[in-house]
Amino acid sequence: MRLTRTWIDSPISIGQRLHLPENAANHLLRVLRLASGDECLLFNGDGHDYLARITQAGKRDCEVEVLSAEKVERESPLAITLLQGIARGEKMDLILQKATELGAAAFMPVSSQRSEVKLDAARAQKRLAHWQGVVIAACEQSGRAICPQVAAPAALATALQHPGLPAARFYLEPEATQSIATLNIDTQALVIAVGPEGGWSASDLQALQAAGFAGLRLGPRILRTETAGLAAISALQLRFGDMG
Repeated sequence: MRLTRTWIDSPISIGQRLHLPENAANHLLRVLRLASGDECLLFNGDGHDYLARITQAGKRDCEVEVLSAEKVERESPLAITLLQGIARGEKMDLILQKATELGAAAFMPVSSQRSEVKLDAARAQKRLAHWQGVVIAACEQSGRAICPQVAAPAALATALQHPGLPAARFYLEPEATQSIATLNIDTQALVIAVGPEGGWSASDLQALQAAGFAGLRLGPRILRTETAGLAAISALQLRFGDMG
């Protein structure tokens, strides 16, 4: 029987007894109906799954004992950063969820000239926390034990100055001459830039090109923002990653 995986935002060690956070305890005890003596898997993003047994199940409290640890090998050799124009509502959640399942290594949400979503500082912080929760839930479901990093929302110009951007840089462009089928890369880290619902503007494209991004074509059809990045990640994983 497949055990439930639960995220814990704290260090975990074998033999440790720990009280689970309220949301994790509620999920195990109220939603899944687990009880004292039942087992579950915990993970905290350090690359391991930890087998734990419930030792105490109260109305508001759940204590577990950590029994063992197992290293999880589910990370793709291809480290893809998705620089994504912020999409509206559930579209952004879908992009983050499915890209995590497909093996994306990191996310950089950006606002650009044609962005339809405008975030002030307070809303940006709330959206970041929400997006991190979406990614963690996708890791729980997909079996990943290392969670992709989600950067704070930033303007495109700011994001392009980030020192951690991979050297292999591409933006999706239907009119580009280079395709994934003809692409040659000599690195296992790259970044793919996908525009918002309104697409990249001429000034956005100039900024991307000035930052060393090259156009990359997916095919003859124009894809929506919530489709384009997922299609690109799938194709790249198939050609260079672990989906062959």
